[in-house]
Amino acid sequence: MGKVEKGITCSVLKCDETADRSMSLTKAKMSQELDFDNSKKRVYLCKTHYKDWKKSSKSDRETERMRWD
Repeated sequence: MGKVEKGITCSVLKCDETADRSMSLTKAKMSQELDFDNSKKRVYLCKTHYKDWKKSSKSDRETERMRWD
């Protein structure tokens, strides 16, 4: 059982919602809009912040994907 299933809170500063997804800190830093605690390697995001991350990092993720094709 992972930390998300156990009910860990969102890693975005000043957010107390339960996390829905987890990812590495370097991947989460693709979005410049979200502020995280930089002391840990994993970041946990609630549903709304994950949606914001997807929107703000879409172009970066597409460029990263093209490098591998």
